[in-house]
Amino acid sequence: MSISLKLRYFAALRDQVGREEEILELPVNTPEELYAALQQRYGLTLEPASLRVAVNDCFVPMDSPLAQGDQVVFIPPVAGG
Repeated sequence: MSISLKLRYFAALRDQVGREEEILELPVNTPEELYAALQQRYGLTLEPASLRVAVNDCFVPMDSPLAQGDQVVFIPPVAGG
């Protein structure tokens, strides 16, 4: 069953997807499954192990359950200076 999720993209992910945010309806249960679907959809090149994920403004493990209407943010590594 598909759920509707609000996705926000930062840094390299924003560049690869071509937008800052979107709402998608996908048949996924975890951030890990969601990222795999996004890799297939957009050809994302970052490995899941290099990302942090936040659901509804809280950092969670990649195997956490997702629910209808969740806001998900994958945070790639960034270089600072």
